Amino acid sequence: MTDTGAHNKAALGLLRAAQYDWDTPALAAALHGVMAPDAALHLCHPIGDLTGPEALLTRALTPLRTALPDAERRDWIVIEGSDAEGQHWVGCAGHYVGTFVAPFLDIPPTGHLAHMRFHEFYRFQDGKIVEMQAIWDLPELMMQAGAWPMAPALGRELCVPGPASGDGLHRAPRDPQLSAQSCQLVIDMLDHMIRHPAQGGPEVMELPRFWHDTMTWYGPAGIGTARGIAGFRNWHQIPFLSAMPDRGQHPEGLRFHFFGDNAYAAVTGWPNMRQTLSGGGWLGLPPTGQQITLRSLDFWRIEAGKIRENWVLVDLLDLYQQLGVDVLARMREFNKARVPGHVPFSAGDAE
Repeated sequence: MTDTGAHNKAALGLLRAAQYDWDTPALAAALHGVMAPDAALHLCHPIGDLTGPEALLTRALTPLRTALPDAERRDWIVIEGSDAEGQHWVGCAGHYVGTFVAPFLDIPPTGHLAHMRFHEFYRFQDGKIVEMQAIWDLPELMMQAGAWPMAPALGRELCVPGPASGDGLHRAPRDPQLSAQSCQLVIDMLDHMIRHPAQGGPEVMELPRFWHDTMTWYGPAGIGTARGIAGFRNWHQIPFLSAMPDRGQHPEGLRFHFFGDNAYAAVTGWPNMRQTLSGGGWLGLPPTGQQITLRSLDFWRIEAGKIRENWVLVDLLDLYQQLGVDVLARMREFNKARVPGHVPFSAGDAE
């Protein structure tokens, strides 16, 4: 790990620690200490774009803490590296967990332990966060509340685990050569992915060349998790490409920030995909013929020269919004017979 990377990870570590114990004054101090006052913050729909630490605190973190009063942040991947432009990034994946006792973005509370996966990427400049790209898996929280109003997932819904290798947080010092190899493997894999269906059948993707026999693809809630190449193909890729066969053919205006950290690689972009919904069968959506953009924040873990695990979050609520579907409004209609408000006890109460 470079000195710059070590400094950035350590600076972000203070913020992560403040969110684990969720000491509000310490959290505010950590945010203002590590984040530039004009930092550009890109959060998933419906939170949207914000500017600076105070907006992040008041518009996102405080409402989450109100809904989950004993909320804590649990990272299971933290990596760092530089993209092709020399920009320094730190990427984090994990769960926010806590007792869900009050509505969050109108998602009704359950009174039970809740988990919501996050993928968060922070761009550093001169030791300060100047940009953030983050997706919180809001559909995951809706599903736990029995409030998801859209089509069921084809993949398996579960509380997504961290790396099977157990080294998501603590690894050997960053090796630039190994990190570059991991990143290049992923880029090569993605280059082969977009060959299908434009250039031939599934064989042109050469999936066995890049993916481990027992790979696991951890998709977002609403799409679900798949095991092995066959699981990935059946429960995600075939419906996805049947609906949008021009995937990868419209790169104009897209930004990709790839970086590696030893056996890990990551990509962030806002957005980083553009394609046309010309077929049906994906997420229960009709073939509208509309071109859409996708925000996908991904992590990969390489083992024995192949991808063993891939964590993917897509801002599905933004996708639905582009198609004129207000998922949150539909959720409110779907659940309007439920009594809203705070559950009749606080987190941690014995009575």
